[in-house]
Amino acid sequence: MGKTSTKKINIYFITIVITLGGLLFGYDTGVINGTQFYFSKYFELTGALKGFIVSSALLGALVGAACAGIISKAIGRKNSLIIAALLFMISAWGSGLPSMLPESTTLLVIFRLIGGVAIGMASMNAPMYIAEIAPAKNRGILVTFYQLAVVIGFFVVFLVTYFIGAKLSESENIAFGWRNMFWSEMVPAGLFLILLFFVPKSPRWLMIKGKEEEAENILTRIHGEEIATKEIKEIRNSIKAESTAVKVSIFSKTMLPIVVIGTILSILQQFTGINAVLYYGADIFEQALGFGQDDILLQQILLATVNLIFTFIAMFTVDKLGRKPLLIIGGFGMLVGFLIMGFTLYFSDYSQINSAGLPTISTFEGILSLIGVLIFIGAFAMSMGPIVWVLLSEIFPNKIRSAAMAVAVAAQWLANYFVSQTFPIIVESDTNRLIMDGGTWNNALPYFLFSGFIVIIILFVWKYIPETKGKTLEEMEAVFTKK
Repeated sequence: MGKTSTKKINIYFITIVITLGGLLFGYDTGVINGTQFYFSKYFELTGALKGFIVSSALLGALVGAACAGIISKAIGRKNSLIIAALLFMISAWGSGLPSMLPESTTLLVIFRLIGGVAIGMASMNAPMYIAEIAPAKNRGILVTFYQLAVVIGFFVVFLVTYFIGAKLSESENIAFGWRNMFWSEMVPAGLFLILLFFVPKSPRWLMIKGKEEEAENILTRIHGEEIATKEIKEIRNSIKAESTAVKVSIFSKTMLPIVVIGTILSILQQFTGINAVLYYGADIFEQALGFGQDDILLQQILLATVNLIFTFIAMFTVDKLGRKPLLIIGGFGMLVGFLIMGFTLYFSDYSQINSAGLPTISTFEGILSLIGVLIFIGAFAMSMGPIVWVLLSEIFPNKIRSAAMAVAVAAQWLANYFVSQTFPIIVESDTNRLIMDGGTWNNALPYFLFSGFIVIIILFVWKYIPETKGKTLEEMEAVFTKK
């Protein structure tokens, strides 16, 4: 045995650094909300083209998540995140379409795709890294730091876009304000890149690569010798079992049910409609709820604040109440929120005209709909938002974790793309038009569709998701294999 370092490594410092990848996920999602409201007018986009540009990053995320498992296995979680940080910086710079580049929607899509690859890589590697380095007793709260970082990213970018947009007129925001909003992402991306060089590699990945001494050194410096010895033994036994057993595929009889459960849960997270609200919130507030430009930016901050507060609730209850109860409670909350909004819009007469010259609902109805949106956001933030990431990081056995995470996260991004692409098309459809204009659903159709999926989520969680709190990653395999 060689000489090992005795300098302690703070688990919370590591977690905070790694979850900056989540902050960039949230920042990138939030920045498209603020910018699309203006670049859509700059490029005079149709609903379908707007949907494609907004969701193009999700195609990149799909590619990034699909490749992340292979890359992570080859070079490790830490180095994969370094590559993601570099891609975030390139995407932020290029999405603002610098004056030395030929300006076009095609170029904007290319840089959004690059950012999407970064999101896909970070969304798989960050929670997996945390789960692999955290002790079982508080792994839940540590993994929810990732979702907290995503939410903080939303909050910060809404503040940034508000202060950028508020200082400019609408015509200035359409001409160049949205560019500054994109460029602002380079600041957290650069910080993420720098700090990644100060965190260790994943001990589990090191053990897989045969570097047991380095892995034990890292775990000892983080958890202390007693816990580290136990962790090393469990990882060693797990790896030994893998090496002596027949090679297992994610499509094998015992593994496929686990992969299917995780993938369906991952997909259903997107069919709550969360990213339709987060990507197109500005359009929802203007077109459906009748708020003006200044009000829209303030509503976004309110939305991000509720998101942040309820994420804290999830963090401090996930290891006490458990994963399953939070998912079910949050499911009912999301359902109530969208039903309030849907029925309010459906029964509104749109007799008023807003500052943009569009028919709008009354002030009371607008406030009631806003309350519905906020209830939905709060319920999502305490349930499907963080808990899905916790479950994905802990339910897959060591032998298939990278591959299974890649499948589940890639499927999530594909679902995200589908929802984000189709939402503006459904909103502008003849069926969803105002009743006074010959439509049927009076702007309420998307929210009733999402409500239907939320009912499916509640039933799926109740039947197929077991409680996993307090169990080691090695114990988790037995929980799901027995199902």
